[in-house]
Amino acid sequence: MKRKVYIVLLTMIVLVPLGLITDASAWGEWENEYYKNVLGFVPKGIENAEGMKPLIPDYSIVGVNETIGYYLSAIIGLVLIFFIYFMLMKMLKTKEDNVSV
Repeated sequence: MKRKVYIVLLTMIVLVPLGLITDASAWGEWENEYYKNVLGFVPKGIENAEGMKPLIPDYSIVGVNETIGYYLSAIIGLVLIFFIYFMLMKMLKTKEDNVSV
């Protein structure tokens, strides 16, 4: 299982440069105007999130080369996502263990 997770992580990190070769915006990184044009409205959750500040704005880290900053942003994002996933799985497993006792 761990090996499969590492393979998925590595694959995702290797695919990071694909975002650099296009001028199109990344999925989910649209302005509210985009949603209004495509959907005809802006979903409430997205509308409410407009004032949120990103952890790493524009995938750039001050003092770091743009491409390296892009990679570091991807790695940090992946680590955070997998950390949250594994913590949720651990909590669910603990809950299952407590229920089966």
